Amino acid sequence: MSTAWKASRVASSAPTIFAEMSALAVRTGSINLGQGFPDTDGPDFMLAEARRAIADGINQYPPGRGIEELRRAVADHARRHYALDYDHETEVLITTGATEALAAAILAFVDPGDEVIALEPFYDSYAAAIELAGGVRVGVGVFGPDFRLDTEQLRAAIGPRTKALLINSPHNPTGVVLDTDELGLIARLAVEHDLVVITDEVYEHLIYDDAQHLPLSTLPGMRERTVRISSSGKTFSATGWKIGWAMAPAELITEVTAVKQFLTYVSGAPFQPAITKALNEGDAWVAGLRQELQDKRDHLAEGLRGIGLDPVIPRGTYFMTTDVRPLGYTDGVEFCRDLPGHCGIVAIPHQVFYDDVEAGRPYVRWAFCKSARVMDEAVTRLRHFTP
Repeated sequence: MSTAWKASRVASSAPTIFAEMSALAVRTGSINLGQGFPDTDGPDFMLAEARRAIADGINQYPPGRGIEELRRAVADHARRHYALDYDHETEVLITTGATEALAAAILAFVDPGDEVIALEPFYDSYAAAIELAGGVRVGVGVFGPDFRLDTEQLRAAIGPRTKALLINSPHNPTGVVLDTDELGLIARLAVEHDLVVITDEVYEHLIYDDAQHLPLSTLPGMRERTVRISSSGKTFSATGWKIGWAMAPAELITEVTAVKQFLTYVSGAPFQPAITKALNEGDAWVAGLRQELQDKRDHLAEGLRGIGLDPVIPRGTYFMTTDVRPLGYTDGVEFCRDLPGHCGIVAIPHQVFYDDVEAGRPYVRWAFCKSARVMDEAVTRLRHFTP
């Protein structure tokens, strides 16, 4: 292919590090602690509902905004957990995962040259979506070793071309959960500068210890300017179903819908009744999952400490971070590319999530949404790893 054919706006749409490392895991038979998918399925009652829907012929196009029952369940969920009131008819859109919702929202509100402030390290789809819209990504650091939001950098980042804030909490890849002071500052700045806010809240229920998830939409002046995005994939251990949603005032949802219809048109017909049932009846199951993941987090952390790594304990998500310099590496990408061939493990290097590559160079992300047996085997293999 001639390089002249490629549009410059797709610079970030090369195969992702997740695709590279997952392919490496398959090729080498490695344990995959890189990509964030669990090795167990979601609740049986949800899986049975999907099978029933397929058997009952729910296999054709659903309504463009999603079936009414699921939109109602999404609205009820927000009301039950956060006292947020959304009209399921006009303020809820079902999407093909949170990734599509994020892309559709960015394409709906970002014009060429507009700046989008996002927390750095960035989840990788943010860069691609902003570039596809012709926007300019502006990073605000959540950097190691403590991984806390740089609030002064956030204030300084807002300028005359700033159009949107893209806020990810609980934060992937660091596991940071923004606290009430940090969220309050973000809200005040958004209102003061009249910014649209897009929130990625897919890990809203995967929070640990004393952490609490507070949607930005609940803060003064924020509901009318926020597109609140989440997904069933992480909450109900069904990442391959790709059923997500966006919630926002009707005029904002209308714009996001206008883009979504030309991306996937509609989303996963037989999975929508199943996620409806999960949202309506699955709170106890999710509470059990959260405790299980907290235990797995602590289990993997103990194993990593035993081989000389010092994990940063996350308050949310599937992931924990270590500095790999104690194992003789200064570069996380080099480390992650060596691991599969040397000891049969896959992890994800932090630096691929950064514009400031040096800030992420020594860090590696490990997924703990795996069985204790799998994580124990990974630690055993790491114990025998030599550069």
